[in-house]
Amino acid sequence: MQYNVLILGASYGSLLGTKLLMAGHRVSLVCTAPTARLINREGTRVRFPLRGRASPVEIDSRELSGTLSAITPAEADPQGYDLIVLGMQEVQYGSPGVRELMRRIARSRKPCFAIMNMPPLAYLRRLPGIAADALKACYTDPAVWEGFDPALITLASPDPQAFRPPEAQKNVLQVGLPTNFKAARFESGETTAILRQLEADIESARLHRDGEAIEIPVKLKVHESIFVPLAKWPMLIAGNYRCIRRHDMIPIREAVHGDLAESRRIYDWVVGLCTGLGADAGDLVPFEKYAKAAESLGKPSSAARALFGGAQHIERVDSLVRRIARQRGLDCDALHEIVGLVDERLEMNRAQREQPAFGFEPVPGMA
Repeated sequence: MQYNVLILGASYGSLLGTKLLMAGHRVSLVCTAPTARLINREGTRVRFPLRGRASPVEIDSRELSGTLSAITPAEADPQGYDLIVLGMQEVQYGSPGVRELMRRIARSRKPCFAIMNMPPLAYLRRLPGIAADALKACYTDPAVWEGFDPALITLASPDPQAFRPPEAQKNVLQVGLPTNFKAARFESGETTAILRQLEADIESARLHRDGEAIEIPVKLKVHESIFVPLAKWPMLIAGNYRCIRRHDMIPIREAVHGDLAESRRIYDWVVGLCTGLGADAGDLVPFEKYAKAAESLGKPSSAARALFGGAQHIERVDSLVRRIARQRGLDCDALHEIVGLVDERLEMNRAQREQPAFGFEPVPGMA
């Protein structure tokens, strides 16, 4: 069966979109009007590293069996799709046009699959023992998530790492760490069946080039446990947010391996929080495996780059994890320090935006 999939976000969303196109499905990417024109004219390019090859394999969407289109938020009608993928950063959902689209999506009652670091509020309502309403302060615009049925929303741990090469156009994405999207089931078996079919289709898809059938990494893995997406939380706290220092930022690799014992301590603390919520050890990633993967992450995290680019809002998984921990009577000095550094930098960015420009414009955020 060929599915119609609407993906909000043409950057990270184009990674999953390419895998769906390889499997023969129809994909619509929601993005700005200039990016939509570029994609509709030239398609997307996603570069995947492959073992045994010196250079990445670049996949042009126009060569694939699926059908790709790009549209603006105003043009998107959720009723015409079987599945909606939320592939933007959390801070973007309250922006003009996207906010209105989110309302239409909630009303459509179509199943939504988030590939975000920051879990949608509606998804947190599926996790026992969490007071979701008390977490609204962690969100840039919590009202965006009103009206979403928790039964119709699920989440994947967005483990694959990707970035836009600075010299490339906005239809190009480079995959840095080609791991898998690990998705939790929906509440209903019927809606979960959509994900399982996509999982099977992506697994069997191959890139045919020069007479060779090439298996491309980054798969979709669907799990019964609703706690599987929490596997990203220890990684974010021990690595991504620790790229942020008071006066500068460092690569994820250095954040993790600069003091491996401290990284392990923080990682294990967050793992303990997740298992306390109900996750099994098998739902999560062992520290050794994460530390090995971090060796290849030679850039600062997107959160760090956004902060030092002047962003006034970023995804606050750090704050979310701390608030959930405090609901359970837990605290961590290292996490408290992380949250404080992020708060401090955000306050600085907002103060700079409020000052007269004196002939220059503040650097825009990269969120």
